[in-house]
Amino acid sequence: MSDIPMMSALLKYNKESNSLFCIPGHKGGKGFKRKVQKKNIESLILRSDLTEVEGLDNLHNPKGAIKEAEELLAQYYNSTKSYFLVNGSTSGNMAMIFSSLEEGDKILVERNCHKSIFNAIIMRKLNPIYLVNQLDKEFNAPLGIDISNLKEIIKEHKDIKAIIVTYPNYYGVCCNLEYIVKVCKENDIKVLVDAAHGAHFGSHPMLPENPLKLGVDMAVMSAHKTLPSLTQSAYLHVNDESLIERVDFYVSAFLSTSPSYMLMLSMDYARWYLKEEGNKSYEELFSRIELFKKDLSNLKFLRVLDRKQLINSNSTDIDESRIVINLKEGLSTSMVEQYLRKNKIQVEMIDASNLILIPSPFNSKEDFKKLYIALKDLDIKTVEGKQLKIIDLPIPKQFMMPFEAFKKAKHKVLLRDAIGEISAVNICPYPPGVPIIVMGELIEENTVEMIEYYLSNNIDIIGVKEGKIDIITKEY
Repeated sequence: MSDIPMMSALLKYNKESNSLFCIPGHKGGKGFKRKVQKKNIESLILRSDLTEVEGLDNLHNPKGAIKEAEELLAQYYNSTKSYFLVNGSTSGNMAMIFSSLEEGDKILVERNCHKSIFNAIIMRKLNPIYLVNQLDKEFNAPLGIDISNLKEIIKEHKDIKAIIVTYPNYYGVCCNLEYIVKVCKENDIKVLVDAAHGAHFGSHPMLPENPLKLGVDMAVMSAHKTLPSLTQSAYLHVNDESLIERVDFYVSAFLSTSPSYMLMLSMDYARWYLKEEGNKSYEELFSRIELFKKDLSNLKFLRVLDRKQLINSNSTDIDESRIVINLKEGLSTSMVEQYLRKNKIQVEMIDASNLILIPSPFNSKEDFKKLYIALKDLDIKTVEGKQLKIIDLPIPKQFMMPFEAFKKAKHKVLLRDAIGEISAVNICPYPPGVPIIVMGELIEENTVEMIEYYLSNNIDIIGVKEGKIDIITKEY
């Protein structure tokens, strides 16, 4: 056992993986290896672990350098006001929801949103109405929200205060945000966007549009996911000027009072990088990706998700700087991921059928060549395995709001004994990462069958332990 376990783990990982097709966007520090204003950014970041000393400004009351940096950020993204977030997009989602809504308000929510959204809904005591996500059965992956479902819900519920959508989802697929904004504005519904994976949008013509330019009220972006910025760094952008005073309060409430200047410097640098070099860098990246996809077309056991898959869906765009490799049925993504790790290649995520890669401009030609050779040399007989298909079921009936269920007494029962009861927890298989049931919803037989289906295929399910789940204890 090492005296410094984290150091040992990181040294081992860095030795085993040197072609990174995963978060963060700087790719092992490559994005920082440059000089700006005659200063070496990489070494400066390491010397920037400082506090609110004279001349460095205060994130919670910016008047100097931080204020100027946030104003430049707002100018670049075309927002009324923008904020540095040192607690990641999670804190931004919390601030966005708390500043836009009051207790008891109805909010439209994508069913496959990030867990921080579900947490904020509970904490803010909101009444969520869930939107159906379309599934691509060919790729066995979720696409965008069902627009017809959105219009039906808005027509039925005249008192909806806001909608929160994901743009893009983990697969790079973008909902028809421009149309959603139009429909929601006509019905006085605030549009809140979790754009954690879209901080680079708008920096090149081949990328989807920056959501602020499409008229959303607020958007949260993880700088670290796709840009040269340190992990835990994110942006919050506000277009609705009437909300700024509330946003100021909640941003400060959800952020550390000891903010990292390393994170803030990296966020400021990432904004500068996009503005000055983003277009050229992404032009080069797309050239590498195009050649890589052309090479992949020669491999018959896989295919790549592209715009063609969106023709029959309500999604309108896709982030083609993201690569989703779909394996032929009968091949195990888990085994392929392990094989790539042995070849010192790290992907971002796998699901039952797909490998999700998140390249950035800092992935070199050699990275793509190395990945292609590894896939070309793969003996597919060594990675044969059963693929799990996503089951498309209706959203369960809601018997109480999540915050009400959270406060109720609960107890554990076996899965089969939970039929007809109300869930006290969120139950979510990963993959695909979409909740089967949310606390406060009725557990029906098809729900239990779905859980059993995932368990029988060795899929990890959050909310199920030793074949038991928590249900609301009945009050007699």
